[in-house]
Amino acid sequence: MTTAAPPRKIPGLGMLRETGKLFALGLDVARGFFQRPFQLREFIQQAWFIANVSILPTILVSVPFGAVIALHLGTLTRQLGAESFTGAVSVLAVVQQAAPVVTALIVAGAGGSAICADIGSRTIRDEIDAMEVLGVSAVQRLIVPRVLAAMLVAVLLNGVVSVVGVLGGYFFNIILGGGTPGAYLASFTLLAQLPDLWISTIKALIFGFIAGVVASYRGLNPSGGPKGVGDAVNQSVVITFLLLFFVNFILTAVYLQVVPPPGS
Repeated sequence: MTTAAPPRKIPGLGMLRETGKLFALGLDVARGFFQRPFQLREFIQQAWFIANVSILPTILVSVPFGAVIALHLGTLTRQLGAESFTGAVSVLAVVQQAAPVVTALIVAGAGGSAICADIGSRTIRDEIDAMEVLGVSAVQRLIVPRVLAAMLVAVLLNGVVSVVGVLGGYFFNIILGGGTPGAYLASFTLLAQLPDLWISTIKALIFGFIAGVVASYRGLNPSGGPKGVGDAVNQSVVITFLLLFFVNFILTAVYLQVVPPPGS
């Protein structure tokens, strides 16, 4: 008798399946935003926790981030003879690009890892399965409040990074770099415009959503045991970072096509 050959595995099929499950969870979470009952207490607790672990690292990172941008751009504009544009370019770089990216990195690294560890520990203790048996949706009860909390904190921290980054750039460019305060402040409106603030807020909102969904997905699917939860935490941070830069590129490209720079 001849035995049937085992089915051949298709390369990349597992990764494609995981990607589909991640997108499916994202759709379930988005649909859960409009379902009731809303877990208000869980949302407030998670938002406070994520903000508590993220705000200090965010401020500490945004100060040198804004300083580096201001110093490099200040040197470049002086070499090009366009020193009057230093403030505008610095604000544009900090508000439109640096602020949402830094915010997402901190939220994913600090808040997202905690979300993944919490959900993962519940999964290996079979708490998620017990909730499903009792007819309680784990997505609605646990995931939705955490994702909304990550989105809210990301938007708030984005404003903090923008303010601290601009102030840090001003200090290092004017106080240490010997720039002109009047020209620095007067040039804000030359290149920067109100839609730059809106796209920064939208980016932070989307990045917070991605960080929360990826962390929750990896927490719901650990490989098994405490070690699997630790591996899931590391994977969630790495996956979030990769998706962050990819989505940031797409959003920036679309924004530049929809809202052209001033004077173009």
